[in-house]
Amino acid sequence: MPTLTRWFVKTSFIYLALALIAGLLLEVRPALNVAVPGGLFPVYIHLFVLGWLTQLIFGVVFWMFPRHSAETPRGSETLGWLTYILLNAGLLLRGLVEPIHSNRPGVTSGWLLAASAILQFLAGLLFVVNSWGRVKEK
Repeated sequence: MPTLTRWFVKTSFIYLALALIAGLLLEVRPALNVAVPGGLFPVYIHLFVLGWLTQLIFGVVFWMFPRHSAETPRGSETLGWLTYILLNAGLLLRGLVEPIHSNRPGVTSGWLLAASAILQFLAGLLFVVNSWGRVKEK
């Protein structure tokens, strides 16, 4: 298994655990009257969908899709690592700023949320660029 795939998959497991904790907090909060920061639901969704599912898919695609070429069987490893970095930077930024913005909306936190979305968008775009040529007919 390629190193990049291991990083994607192991990081996705971490996000799955964090998403499950966030989901549990959201569910037990009313019953236990526990204070949970605002903005936790969007963070939960991002951790679950982009952190776990998307990252797991990206890692498996990098590993298992058909060869791009003999020279670069998985496409550009540099683009793959850049995808990993941008996706995780966007997710971490989102996870930190969303609760702040939900509790005290402001220009700075709004721009930081926009930046997190741009980072995640660029990660997705780089993934498509790097993987497109590997989708071929037999």
